[in-house]
Amino acid sequence: MKRLTYLLFFVLLAVTAQAQRAKYVFFFIGDGMGLNQVNTTEMYLGEQEGRIGTLPLTFASFPVAGMATTFSATNSITDSAAGGTALATGSKTYNGAIGVNADKETVMSVAERAKRSGKKVGVTTSVSVDHATPASFYAHQVDRNMYYEIAQDMLKANFDFYAGGGFLKPNTTFDGKEAPSIFPQIEEAGYTLARGVDEYEAKCDDADKMVLIQKEGADPSCLPYAIDRKEGDLTLKQITESAIDFLTKDNNKGFFLMVEGGKIDWACHNNDVATAVQEVLDLNEAVKVAYEFYQKHPKETLIVITADHETGGLGLGYDGYTLALKSLANQETSQEELSRAITDLRKAKGRKATWEEVKALLADKMGFWDELPLSWEQERLLHDVYQESFVKNHVEFAETLYSSTEPLAAAARKVMSQLALVGWTSGDHTAEYVPVFAIGAGSKAFFGKMDNTDIPKRIAKAAGYK
Repeated sequence: MKRLTYLLFFVLLAVTAQAQRAKYVFFFIGDGMGLNQVNTTEMYLGEQEGRIGTLPLTFASFPVAGMATTFSATNSITDSAAGGTALATGSKTYNGAIGVNADKETVMSVAERAKRSGKKVGVTTSVSVDHATPASFYAHQVDRNMYYEIAQDMLKANFDFYAGGGFLKPNTTFDGKEAPSIFPQIEEAGYTLARGVDEYEAKCDDADKMVLIQKEGADPSCLPYAIDRKEGDLTLKQITESAIDFLTKDNNKGFFLMVEGGKIDWACHNNDVATAVQEVLDLNEAVKVAYEFYQKHPKETLIVITADHETGGLGLGYDGYTLALKSLANQETSQEELSRAITDLRKAKGRKATWEEVKALLADKMGFWDELPLSWEQERLLHDVYQESFVKNHVEFAETLYSSTEPLAAAARKVMSQLALVGWTSGDHTAEYVPVFAIGAGSKAFFGKMDNTDIPKRIAKAAGYK
């Protein structure tokens, strides 16, 4: 009788452990999203409602919260390739590496382990499919700039669903040689290529594997910033919805899905706080889609949100013990789109636009003067840059990692940070902690302080990957 009781006890334990395994895994990565990017967004939402404090995002309301260190094997401050590889494989590596360790040896990603365990797998992003973070989950290359070779690895990985802006070097090898286009190879490998959500919906039923990118003619490097989005643009939310739809089709074994909000990083490289806030909100919209799925499968779903690093050294507080984040609501365009508008004005006026015409543009796009009074020093800053770039015709574009912008657009961005009372320490990555949020099966493993390499290991354990 006692032996039978023990046997039943262990059977019950085994069944319970199996029931708590994560059949469905969502891994969200906010590229460049440090603790303060999240806090700024929540305090911005709070100010929009007239309160002091925060209005929580969906993912920041999850019951499990922690923080992670992000240094690489060779640098105190990681790049997205080493950070992405750490989050994908659980291995530290050198900056610039994709899916290989510090000795340039191939290391298996949590996505590859999920595939080996019989799960369907999706890798998606708001930037190009062959960019550093998504590539870290399916590719193995010694240099993140090997875009064509990374795209070849995408086909070798044989995952079920890929999505993003497009491909950066679809027919040019790392050494600059012409090569067969990746697009016919995608179809030869058994994938259906869909350009936009409408094509996805038309083709998904008959597709065995899917690559979803933007419509023909769109910038392959990324989706538009959320703040610049126009009707018909592909969104990260739509990508997430499509991924879930595709990965659950004729599938009872579960899935692993990585979703990257890649342009939080780009906005923070520009020190463009309003655009960064909108990108965090956009990631939150994608997480909401996963959370709705979780609510239908709460015992079988794990959702984890983190970042590969912080970008910009964003600080809440610039002058005095207060913030004015609601000022950001007056900015209607990213720094990059503002730069294009300034260039268009320059061309339209034959390089002879007046200060009043420039002021009207800044009032329209940024809310300056009409909605946001400027100090004498702030107006002087803008006017001095106008004098230099319009009157003297000395135009020296401001260069950041992902953009080259009109000097007046860079000055306007600086003024907006001052008005919102936030500061930046860098135009690059920092070594700050990044947040970790989780909910669902196995989520308790993500409490507290950890290293970024711990995250994929804990995901694999929660899901029982081989």
